[in-house]
Amino acid sequence: MGSPACGFLKQNNVIFLQFFVILVWSCIPHTTNICSNHSFDTPTIPFPHHSGSSSVPSSLKTLTLDGYFTFDNLEHAANDFGNIFHYLPTAVLHPKSVSDISSTIKHIMDMDSATKLTVAARGRGHSLQGQAQAYGGVVINMESLEGPGIFVETSEVPYVDVSGGELWVNVLHETLKYGLSPKSWTDYLHLTVGGTLSNAGISGQAFRHGPQINNVYQLQVVTGRGEVITCSDTKTADLFYGVLGGLGQFGIITRARISLGPAKKMVKWIRVLYSEFSTFSNDQEHLISSNNSFDYMEGFVIINRTGLLNSWRSSFNPKNPIQASQFSSDGKILYCLEMVKYYNPEKMDGLNQDIEELLSELNYIPSTLFLSEVSYVEFLDRVRMSEIKLRSKGLWEVPHPWLNLLIPKSRILDFAREVFGKIVKDSSNGPILIYPFNKAKWNNRTSMVTPEEDIIYLVAFLPSAPPLSTGTDGLEHIMTQNKRILDFCTKAGFGAKQYLPHYRTLDEWRAHFGTHWETFAQRKSAYDPFAILAPGQRIFQKAVSIP
Repeated sequence: MGSPACGFLKQNNVIFLQFFVILVWSCIPHTTNICSNHSFDTPTIPFPHHSGSSSVPSSLKTLTLDGYFTFDNLEHAANDFGNIFHYLPTAVLHPKSVSDISSTIKHIMDMDSATKLTVAARGRGHSLQGQAQAYGGVVINMESLEGPGIFVETSEVPYVDVSGGELWVNVLHETLKYGLSPKSWTDYLHLTVGGTLSNAGISGQAFRHGPQINNVYQLQVVTGRGEVITCSDTKTADLFYGVLGGLGQFGIITRARISLGPAKKMVKWIRVLYSEFSTFSNDQEHLISSNNSFDYMEGFVIINRTGLLNSWRSSFNPKNPIQASQFSSDGKILYCLEMVKYYNPEKMDGLNQDIEELLSELNYIPSTLFLSEVSYVEFLDRVRMSEIKLRSKGLWEVPHPWLNLLIPKSRILDFAREVFGKIVKDSSNGPILIYPFNKAKWNNRTSMVTPEEDIIYLVAFLPSAPPLSTGTDGLEHIMTQNKRILDFCTKAGFGAKQYLPHYRTLDEWRAHFGTHWETFAQRKSAYDPFAILAPGQRIFQKAVSIP
């Protein structure tokens, strides 16, 4: 996901943006009998572009569709936000209807068994490890999908019906016309609905409402058999829960019915600093366990940053300017807690008192209390302006070797001591997010897997790698550092899980899913028996007969 911003870390535009973004993606086929242990061949640094199949099946060119295929100039479909893996497809489908997607999948399923064609749904291409790519296969441009627009139901149980290729930012603006909005978000709204629901969708509201996949009433899905199925928790529930967090393995989400709640107009935005991790984590855990708490909460780890207070965003003001000017970090690792309270200007009775009471229960450094007031839309869409600035400077489309982990509460102090204090202490070049949420808010019937504890932490390392750098901010160094972190978690037996996972072998995927693997594999056999869907996830490999 992944992510929110800590304005005082604006050492440069790249670092500033990454505090906002936590995006959302992940999985792929190994054989239709789901039993191969072979690893996938993955590129080594530098990562070259691989060309797709040189021959396009003639039947694709004659397939009757409402939309159309393109077979040339497909480089855009071999790129993603991670900018590490680049695999060219054979074709890109631009569907105008759900039947275009269904017909294409059925056609590939019915083709000669020697075909290697697979299918990947692509929204905004914000995957990190090539998950929305299909080497030599067909990439579906989900943003081309037409059909019923965004429909908002304002009854006692409000919801919004929306295309799987629609952007969350558009959902926000449409639902606000009715005084409503989705309850759970990602930190970056310019992602497709189907993309985040295929992973989880985590942000600072997850401790109250769970991830986005917990706030869905109904889905329309095109399975790996090409069947168009409407499913919910009472209708084809196995597919419904399988697709939510299912990494695209069982079906392509073409429409979703999402729960809504009352929307507020304004936001009180607060940031404070801590010098001790245990105090910081205790306060976070206290907030997520309180009945009366903030509406949003996330945290950041601040390593190797100087002049922190002088570089806070100008829109934030210190509660006590004199005390703030005297604060010195002394080169220590610091921890930022970011909190938000939603409100309507016409109903502010008791709001400031509630905030004061909540803050009085925390143990932050008093001189580091900074506040701001912005609109609800401005807060939720806070990444967009920074993205525009970075794109204008050519700093957006660089490699992003991000690592997102879920760590159980019982091991978070050990994790922080080793990882923050040693592994990344001298070479962190990007934002690090860290915040807890309640496992009770997650539905354990979905495909998403988490550590087996009541409280778990999301820890997200969000670096950017300048393309020509060979130093500590270079791609190779960061990926080596990521491996050190993963190896430490494995050896220490943390029971950690990757969010937006990326593995090379079936054995690694089995370990990731643990006791959920059998269910996951059974769903694959039921809904995508030929392993056509989401090859970029590297879970199952399409079985191809040899003449």
